[in-house]
Amino acid sequence: MTTTAPALPAHVAERIVEVGPVRARVLVAGSGSPVLFLHGAGGLFWDPFLESLAAHHTVHAVEHPGGAGSDEALAHLPGIWELVLFYDELLDVLGLDAVQVVGHSFGGMVAAELAANSPRRVSRLVLIAPIGFWRDDHPVPDIAAIPPDALPGLVLADPSSPLAALLVPPVDDPQARFETAMRMASVLHFIWPIPDKGLSRRIHRVSAPTLLVWGERDALVHPAYAEEFTSRLRDSRLEIVPGAGHLPQLEQPAVVRDAVLGFLDRAPS
Repeated sequence: MTTTAPALPAHVAERIVEVGPVRARVLVAGSGSPVLFLHGAGGLFWDPFLESLAAHHTVHAVEHPGGAGSDEALAHLPGIWELVLFYDELLDVLGLDAVQVVGHSFGGMVAAELAANSPRRVSRLVLIAPIGFWRDDHPVPDIAAIPPDALPGLVLADPSSPLAALLVPPVDDPQARFETAMRMASVLHFIWPIPDKGLSRRIHRVSAPTLLVWGERDALVHPAYAEEFTSRLRDSRLEIVPGAGHLPQLEQPAVVRDAVLGFLDRAPS
């Protein structure tokens, strides 16, 4: 999650591709086997985690439809099922028959749904603090109702860290506030009022080896949900990251980088 998009590094290509009636923004960098990255509610930004992935793989990081403020895109994708089919078709357009998929938060939910819908297309799956299930004892907060000042305390292990400044748009920057609202609205379109859209009925279809990464102090999506995922997946392992909340890839980048790359680069068993 962040509020303003820094300029892209020169080695990162920005592509706009047509997927039926929907235009998709894709950031591409690196070399090696392809990795599809699906971001969380904070939006798509080329951050150090993506840079570390691109050092070993060709990364295709996709902005979820509607994140740039396109109501027309969301009109063609009324629910999570249509979004999953959009990503399946996007892989065709990108020429990626089979791919490793990494998803964070909402992107993790979409990644799991994609792997369930098209198990032969997803060779490995990394889910970083994914949403998609519901527990009454640990309800996932309604992100639309979270006051901006309260957000760092829910997603960061240390709300006073420099990362906190990236989560809340400045009050004197109306453009940043507008862009943040549009990104949030594009995710709420698919998950409101709660993120349980039936993944528990489909996740048994996932055949890809899966790595779950969870911040030990995640107050947005409680680590109890890790068991919900691992207990339903055929082949899964769990990495609990100390000193991290809902953004472990940014709060503890070395730990998450090593875990994810070690998993993606592991020879098939």
